Amino acid sequence: MSTMQDKSQREDDGYDFTRQVGHLLRRVHQRYVAIFQNHISDPQLTAVQFTTLCALRDRGPSAQRDLVDYTAVDQATIRGIVARLKARGLVELGPDPEDGRKVIVMLTSAGAELLDQVIPAARGITELAYGELNPAERVALDYLLRKMLAS
Repeated sequence: MSTMQDKSQREDDGYDFTRQVGHLLRRVHQRYVAIFQNHISDPQLTAVQFTTLCALRDRGPSAQRDLVDYTAVDQATIRGIVARLKARGLVELGPDPEDGRKVIVMLTSAGAELLDQVIPAARGITELAYGELNPAERVALDYLLRKMLAS
């Protein structure tokens, strides 16, 4: 089939990938990550590292498996994130007091201090990510995203 015929067939089938939810979600995520990196007050901190630090602050010392569940980040990625945060002195590793075979990740005082410093910027990043959505649209977006995740 020629290129012109391929294009004609695509136009006829009515499928426009740019209008598909997966494509739109990916683009929104890319936009969010760019906003985060451009506005976070610590340029070495990634959005996923920030999420991991927040999970440790909120949940307390955690096994890496638990961090996977809390953050929805895969096991291999969380291992790398923990290693980078540890190298910066933001987390430390230690034995689980209930099961000495397990290693837990703990937020250090430096990690807690960094969170205190960057959370105001993170709030601003959320505002920038919402863009021109009005308050009702923001609530609707949050509701719909959570509903999609629950199904």
